[in-house]
Amino acid sequence: MGTVKRDIRIANKEKRKKVFAEMKHKLNKERHEMRRERAKEEAKNPELKEKRLAENVPDTIEAKRVYDETIAQEMEGEDEFKEYFEEGKPPKVLITTSKRARGQAYDFADLLYDIIPGSEFKKRVGDFTMTQIAKMCAERDYTDLVVINEDKKKVNGLTFIHLPEGPTMYFSVSSLKMPKEIKGHGRSTTHIPELILNNFSTRLGKTVGRLFQSMFPQQPEFVGRQVVTLHNQRDWIFFRRHRYVFKNEERVGLQELGPQFTLRLRRLQRGIRGEVEWEHRSAMDKDKKKFHL
Repeated sequence: MGTVKRDIRIANKEKRKKVFAEMKHKLNKERHEMRRERAKEEAKNPELKEKRLAENVPDTIEAKRVYDETIAQEMEGEDEFKEYFEEGKPPKVLITTSKRARGQAYDFADLLYDIIPGSEFKKRVGDFTMTQIAKMCAERDYTDLVVINEDKKKVNGLTFIHLPEGPTMYFSVSSLKMPKEIKGHGRSTTHIPELILNNFSTRLGKTVGRLFQSMFPQQPEFVGRQVVTLHNQRDWIFFRRHRYVFKNEERVGLQELGPQFTLRLRRLQRGIRGEVEWEHRSAMDKDKKKFHL
């Protein structure tokens, strides 16, 4: 079914608009009639619908993705988090801020403290470097350090350091929406949430996924019905937190708890602030079909 084009040969504007509307209405009517006939045929022969759906594959950027050979690679021998998971000890996460942080950074720190079970918040004091802070945390048996970066009174970045040996990852933060800005948001409980990771498929993506896994206990308390989701789409990581709501025996809904924000990996370093293994560069955005996570 073709698109409707305006007939520029009709000089009168009002008449041209009327003719265009009539043409559009006619095409819509024909399209609806065609769909009704197709529905009748498919009801008689379900194989026709199966064939149509199989052939009608959406032409998306994800479908055109450039193949990454690391997707098929196993993490064995390269997994920086292997020792932590084998020991099976619960995570102990310290949350702090960048120097001279103000209001929003502290509000966001409260949220992370609420989201990450077993986490603690310490206000940034003194002139200690990130390396020095990480070393002190490791000596006190913390498993991860999270640093909230604030610029011009807005949260714009998160640094994650897995202790004691790294890696270190820096993410930019955008589209931050606090729970009070989300209509109908619920209140969280102290239950350990279920963690869902979507579309972390490359070697780099699996490393990022393991980082997030290391900060959440591996035995969620399903009775709390709380879920933390990190969904990767085209190297943008969307954070959402929900609670399952059982409306009756057959219907299940979701209540958003907040916050909402988007992460993008900007840099991965070996160890604690060590050699840069991967860094996002603007030239990478030119190829819209190449994804890194």
